[in-house]
Amino acid sequence: MTLQNRMFSDSEMPERDWWQVLWPDPEGIVKTLGVRCGMEVVDLGCGYGYFTAPLARQVGPGHVIAIDIDSEMLERASVECGAMMNCIWCRGDAMDLDRLISDPVDFVLFANALHGVPDKTALAEQVWDILRPGGRIAIVNWHAIARELTVVRGKPRGPDTRLRLSPAQTCEAMEPAGFTLEAVVEFPPYHYGAIFARPEENIR
Repeated sequence: MTLQNRMFSDSEMPERDWWQVLWPDPEGIVKTLGVRCGMEVVDLGCGYGYFTAPLARQVGPGHVIAIDIDSEMLERASVECGAMMNCIWCRGDAMDLDRLISDPVDFVLFANALHGVPDKTALAEQVWDILRPGGRIAIVNWHAIARELTVVRGKPRGPDTRLRLSPAQTCEAMEPAGFTLEAVVEFPPYHYGAIFARPEENIR
């Protein structure tokens, strides 16, 4: 059973061309979310590497660990990143992060996928376990508006309306795991980024 079937029911990887229409400046998104030079970052569910490459450029001497359960997606992401030497490719299940990541990281990016996770708080707990105290996770979500209103290239795009999460619903998933909401930033026309911090105190 693949991650797509087990975790992301009623959800699918968007075609790259219309994702680029939605997010023409992935570098700007990465910077807005707070990724900085020298960080150790996880691109969780990296897909074909649309954000992996700008993450790798932004962290410079740091590293990006790109995780996906689909080996074909990892291969495409590797091509997207070309000759960049600070990317680490990891095939695995997002619910096994504590086994996949041996050393704590500074930042996790989870873009366009939380809506399809059945047990969102369990995933948040996995992220908590790999983040260093003071680390952050940024979750990029579709706004909770009707799918027929999120039109890209003349067609409704994105997950079913019933699966979409408001910032408040995203907080409901993350806060029981110990995270604190730090900021919500807008990524027009249809997305937002919710940035959560793991407190410096090593408690949950």
